[in-house]
Amino acid sequence: MSSKVRLQMREDMFSIGDDFWIENHSGDKVFKVDNKKLRMRETFVLEDMSGHEVAKIREKMLSVRDKMTIELDGRKVVVHKNLVGFRDRYLVDVDGGEDLKAKGNFLAHEYRIERDGDTVAEVSKKWFRVRETYGVEVEPGLDIPLILAVTVCIDALARKRD
Repeated sequence: MSSKVRLQMREDMFSIGDDFWIENHSGDKVFKVDNKKLRMRETFVLEDMSGHEVAKIREKMLSVRDKMTIELDGRKVVVHKNLVGFRDRYLVDVDGGEDLKAKGNFLAHEYRIERDGDTVAEVSKKWFRVRETYGVEVEPGLDIPLILAVTVCIDALARKRD
């Protein structure tokens, strides 16, 4: 029986420069987020430990709603805000796959990602005592790069509002 995967992200990943490492629960580096500013548009590249591009994340410019797109394994994924009442939610449209929703307190890094009402990942500060970090816990068998890329998008979109 496999267990959940827990990874550590930095809270201020967009203000620290170009590179940010995502670590596992043991502190080992497992993915790198490379923040590239290209033509006034945010682009993030998620790389594995070998330096291979796993996902490319881009901010959608000139769109009515704040959106980001993810290119992952030939699929296109769009992450966008969905205002429901007075609460933000994020919808994740997965090309050729099951869509996701994120609900919770995004600025505090306390939220969950759901598929068909079932929690598939949880984002929280409670698992790590290191300042300015938060954890992403992913259910077994899920696409970890997809969940991490979605988390990067939500972080970037939530911080844009500040």
